[in-house]
Amino acid sequence: MVKKLNSSEAASELGVSTKALRLYEQKGLVNPERTSAGYRAYSPEDMVCATKVVALRNLGLSLSQVAEVFDGDPQSLQSALLSHDAFLNEEMGRLIQRMEKVRSLQSGLALGRIPSKEELSILLNPEPKISLTFLLPWPWGGEQFEIRNVRPLNYIVGPVGSGKTVFAHCIANALAGGVFIEPQQWKSPQVLNGMHEKHSNTQERVSQAITWLVGEGAMQTVTLTNLLQILESSAAAILVVDLIEDDLDEASQGALIRYLRRRAQQCSPPLFLITRSSTILDLDAVGYDEAIYSCLANHSPPTRVLPYRGSAGYEYIASCLASPDVRARTQGMIASIHVS
Repeated sequence: MVKKLNSSEAASELGVSTKALRLYEQKGLVNPERTSAGYRAYSPEDMVCATKVVALRNLGLSLSQVAEVFDGDPQSLQSALLSHDAFLNEEMGRLIQRMEKVRSLQSGLALGRIPSKEELSILLNPEPKISLTFLLPWPWGGEQFEIRNVRPLNYIVGPVGSGKTVFAHCIANALAGGVFIEPQQWKSPQVLNGMHEKHSNTQERVSQAITWLVGEGAMQTVTLTNLLQILESSAAAILVVDLIEDDLDEASQGALIRYLRRRAQQCSPPLFLITRSSTILDLDAVGYDEAIYSCLANHSPPTRVLPYRGSAGYEYIASCLASPDVRARTQGMIASIHVS
C-alpha cells in the first residue's frame, strides 16, 4: 500500500512550512487528495510535484512564474537561471578569495609565521558581522543596549506607547548607513520625485520587483510601488522601516515579506521592520537569519524573543500582532500617541 503523507510530514520532508504548502495548493501547483475526515494526503506523485515547486521557488521564481514553467513556458525559468548563474559567480569569487587567503597562510606557515587571531577570524568568518551598542533614551532610563551580529531581517514589535519607534530611531542612528523610513515618506510625491531623479537606474529593479510581487498575489498599487521605490533606491543603506504594512492588503503583505526574505538571501544590507501585522511577522515562518525585538509596555529594556512557542516573550509578541483585517477595523481606535 502506497504511504501518503499528511501536511506536517510533507512540509517536513520538503523543508517548507505547512502554510507554504497551502499557498501552493491555492495557486493550483499541487493538488493533494483528501481523507474521509477532510485532511490532506500527499501521494508520492504529489511530493514529486511539490519538490519541483520548492526547487523553482529556491531559484527565485514567483508562484505565477512556477505555474508558467509547469505550463511549458521556459522564459521565466531562463531568467531565473541567469540570475542564479550571476549569484553563483559572485559566490565563486568569494570562495576564490578565501582559497587565496588559505594559500597565503600556508605559505606563511612554511616560513615559520603563525597567523594572527584577526587573520584566522577573517578566514573563518569572511562576511563582516554588524554589531551596535547605544544608550536607551526616555522612556527608558539610559540603559545600555547591544545587538550582536545583526541578522539580515529584523522585526521590532510592541504595543502603542511601548517606545518601539524611539527604539527604532536609536537603531538607525547607531548603524553606519542606517536610515529611518516612515510611512509618510512613501506617500510623499516630493520625496519620491527626488529619489527618482537621484536613482533613475533603480527603475528596472522596481519593475522586476513589482512583476515578481504581482506573481505572488500582490495588488499593484501606488503605495506598493512607492515603497519599492524607496527600498530599491536605498539599496546600499540599512533601512529601519516603520509599519511597512501600512495601506497594504493581506495578499500584498504576504507577497512583500516573501520578497524581502528572498532579497535578504541575496546579500542585501540588513533590514529592520516595525510591524504589528501577523502576516508580515508570521511567527511560524521566522527563519534562522531573522530576529525579533520586543518593546514592553512597562518600559523595561527591549529584549530579543525567539520564535518558538514557550520561549520567553513569545506570547507577548503574539498578542501584539493582528491580521490585516483586524488592524484595518481598529485603526481608528488607536489614540494619537507620540511615543509608540
